[in-house]
Amino acid sequence: MRIAIVGAGFAGLSSAKVLTGFGHDVVVYEKAPDVGGVWSAVRRYPGLTTQNDKGTYSLSDFPMPKHYPEWPSGQQVQEYLEAYARHFGIRENVRTSTEVLSAEPRAGGGWTVTTTAGSEEFDHLVVANGIFSEPFLPELPGADAFRAAGGRYCPPSDVAALDDVRDKHVVVIGYGKSACDVAVALDEVSASTTVVARELLWKMPRRIAGALNYKYLLLTRLGEGLFRYAQLVGFERFLHGPGKGVRDAMMSSLQGQIVRQLRLKQLGLVPDGSLEDIARSTVSLATEGFYEAVADGSITVRRDTLVTGLGVRDGGPVAIVGDGTEVRADLVVAATGFHQRVPFLSQDVRDRLVDERGNFELYRQI
Repeated sequence: MRIAIVGAGFAGLSSAKVLTGFGHDVVVYEKAPDVGGVWSAVRRYPGLTTQNDKGTYSLSDFPMPKHYPEWPSGQQVQEYLEAYARHFGIRENVRTSTEVLSAEPRAGGGWTVTTTAGSEEFDHLVVANGIFSEPFLPELPGADAFRAAGGRYCPPSDVAALDDVRDKHVVVIGYGKSACDVAVALDEVSASTTVVARELLWKMPRRIAGALNYKYLLLTRLGEGLFRYAQLVGFERFLHGPGKGVRDAMMSSLQGQIVRQLRLKQLGLVPDGSLEDIARSTVSLATEGFYEAVADGSITVRRDTLVTGLGVRDGGPVAIVGDGTEVRADLVVAATGFHQRVPFLSQDVRDRLVDERGNFELYRQI
């Protein structure tokens, strides 16, 4: 069969490898000039690294190189995926710099896929454009005047080089992994760096107590079981039932260790909720150097507030924080998440793919 795959990241490339292995004629469309998805050279922001170690982030049939560090850089992940595609002979199936404009189901079955290079017919379509493909940039009042005064407002993926930020005043909106990663990277060259966080998240040190790699604690079945699922099965029933006392003690001990190790109390950065409330099934890895930079004053964190607008003061661009104060801001980076969209599908097709809450209906979580 002829099969079209949209996206050349982890999902798209591994799907192409498996489907070509079954003898199908596969075409992978990728709008970026290289493979990699979020790791593409055109989307990497300074400071981007993985949150998983290389052992759990690599594909099972193609380990990452031994010389890679435990948490590879964005560039190394892209090079790994390029090597994966070439190793399994699917690189020639990937059409880079080719954006899918529309994909329409045909009446008799199959799909018509229209790209910037023309239209083609396929028997099946694999959607692998990712949930991190379209950054969410909140609309802020005063943005036009801010930009007219020389200010720049963009997502992290639009910050391509540190030289563009040298000696500028930077405000980063957010407190997730990308926010803290980009703040540390830009702080190396910026005149000032301020992080504005609506809600503080729990961050996990790479090594608990400086010794135990966190992957052995949380990137396991038991580690995930510590966080309550919507439906409890197997051993999770014990952890959240008869064994809840043991489980609660483990969570409390871990939370206390994080507070001490990252010096959150001294820095005034202890999140309001518990580790369980905020982390749930996802724990953000602490960015190396972030809390040290807060401690020495080079990064300022404005917690539990928002950037409510952008403006101009004394001829210079500023960010306006929730309490009305203004912060010098030549560059405002909005690390505020992504839209979960499949823009090349019609609204009718999209409506058939989501539930009543707008979440994708997945087959076995895929």
